[in-house]
Amino acid sequence: MKVIVTENFNESCKLVAERIATIVKEKPTAKLGLATGGTCEDIYKNLIDIYKKENLDFSKVHTVNLDEYIGLDPENELSYRYYMNNHLFNHINIDKANTYVAGGIGDVDKIVEEFRSKVSENGAPDFQLLGIGVSGHIGFNEAGDKLHSLAHLEDLQKSTIKANSRYFEDESMVPRKAITMGVGEICSAKEIYLVATGESKKNAIEGLIMNPYVTTQNPSTILKLHTNAVVVIDKALADLVGYKY
Repeated sequence: MKVIVTENFNESCKLVAERIATIVKEKPTAKLGLATGGTCEDIYKNLIDIYKKENLDFSKVHTVNLDEYIGLDPENELSYRYYMNNHLFNHINIDKANTYVAGGIGDVDKIVEEFRSKVSENGAPDFQLLGIGVSGHIGFNEAGDKLHSLAHLEDLQKSTIKANSRYFEDESMVPRKAITMGVGEICSAKEIYLVATGESKKNAIEGLIMNPYVTTQNPSTILKLHTNAVVVIDKALADLVGYKY
């Protein structure tokens, strides 16, 4: 696992966007694992800028998203399908038929089955983008006694619900369940970039980069076993956790 320390969060977002663009240039049929949340918004803004400036071609790219809330239909402005359309897909020349965000409405067993199929369809993702939760969760794989290897239904923890409540009118409106890619599927990607910033991520990042341990109590630590995982943090966060750069 490699750690990159940037001057600031804006530089982190630019670096990751440039890496995604390079992958697409080198492999126009690339399969990208994508993520949502506040951390990713600026990454996608930078990627759209590159697309416009360099005529980057996404027409043959396929994408699979990490997760989706259960109970929100794709038209809901707080669904991750809506997020992806609004923050990226509507602004580049990608074929939306080649983009996959798991459904939040319907038969959960069938959704899980379809999700697992999409992750492995045509081989593992060439790249996986990750944020990190306050407890170290990646996707919606919450901290606990065990982790799931494959896509599954996850009960969201209080810390996750509280952290995500900023997107909703109040905490009571945050869905209590989500469907998420499993940690085994995440780690099947050929290359992984995890991006983090802010004081709230201190404990999670400290556990990820400041010791050699892998624990289900911090799901992100599974990335220590990946041969091509990169953690991108800014100097402010590096200083908080005591990482020397």
